[in-house]
Amino acid sequence: MEPKLKIEIEQTVREIIEQSDMETTTEGQIRKIASRKLDLDLNQSEYKAFVRHVVNNFLEEQQSKEEARNKEPEYDDDGDLIICKLSDKRKVTIQNFKGTTLVSIREFYNKDGRDLPTSKGISLKEEQWAVLKKNMSAIQEAIREMKERL
Repeated sequence: MEPKLKIEIEQTVREIIEQSDMETTTEGQIRKIASRKLDLDLNQSEYKAFVRHVVNNFLEEQQSKEEARNKEPEYDDDGDLIICKLSDKRKVTIQNFKGTTLVSIREFYNKDGRDLPTSKGISLKEEQWAVLKKNMSAIQEAIREMKERL
């Protein structure tokens, strides 16, 4: 499937999902509406699997957002908001550096009972984070395709 078509299908499906009651709307209904909007039969197996993938990603994102809303905020020793721990040594944090909000994915080490950041990691400005987030489903799709090749 062409990357441009994938993006078009994903955007259309996400628009439909955002306007739907996901308690009662089925994946089949979403495919049917998207098929009409795109003038494309999304019941073909290749498209069907991709629509399922987009729907599942959306639902997972919503669940993560809900869990984040219900979670008490946790801060590290520098006062940065810890969004999640990826492992014992890696964390995703939100920090303010010289007036700029950054999303940091970084490795930490423990010294004298304190977790301190290492130089191993990346800090993204809000605009960079938005670009990465926008392309998350393409990244997930590429991971899925790579796994299928193995």
